[in-house]
Amino acid sequence: MKAYPVFFDLTHRSCVVIGGGVVAERKVAGLVEAGAAVTVISPQLTSRLQQQAHEGVVQYVARPYQSGDLFGFFLAFVTTGNPAVDDAVFADGRAAGVLVNSADDPVRCDFFLPAVIRRGELAIAVSTGGTSPALARVMREELQVMVGEDYTLLAEIAAAMRREVRSSSQVLTGEQWTSALKEPTFRQYVREGQREAAVVRLRTVLGVEEK
Repeated sequence: MKAYPVFFDLTHRSCVVIGGGVVAERKVAGLVEAGAAVTVISPQLTSRLQQQAHEGVVQYVARPYQSGDLFGFFLAFVTTGNPAVDDAVFADGRAAGVLVNSADDPVRCDFFLPAVIRRGELAIAVSTGGTSPALARVMREELQVMVGEDYTLLAEIAAAMRREVRSSSQVLTGEQWTSALKEPTFRQYVREGQREAAVVRLRTVLGVEEK
């Protein structure tokens, strides 16, 4: 399957996790971090999920999955490990127009969760289309070494400079941006954590006048 890579803005979007075990805990953590409104449906929960339900971080429905439970949700995650439940949720999702991800069951998935590296607003996603999550994790670990924490500062400076340029009358091409962000002296300042020097150098390379 040729998957189409995309990032969803889940802020305040309703998502449901079916199952209350360790895998569900990981799915919930990612969804909460993304700002989603999360509901968990399961007869039982891990202690961590119980705490989150008690604190109101997630909504909790204390029973097994039932047909119709997907109504009103944007994404659904199945973590029970029960093929019968996977089948039922996947079929209901197709009927209701809800995208479904079944843990460790790529045949019953509308989308796959990549291994992700985050450096501030910069996100690098690695996916094998659900065929080998272990390989995706290996690639993430290797990329983490290549993409150091200095990329957080790089992303912050690049974003701030883009806003500055857009607020002015200056127009820059994609080639100009690419060349400037690769410029050796600028990148050296970024690696050394010299924010102000890096900003000044980027302005110089881009030909942007300081306001």
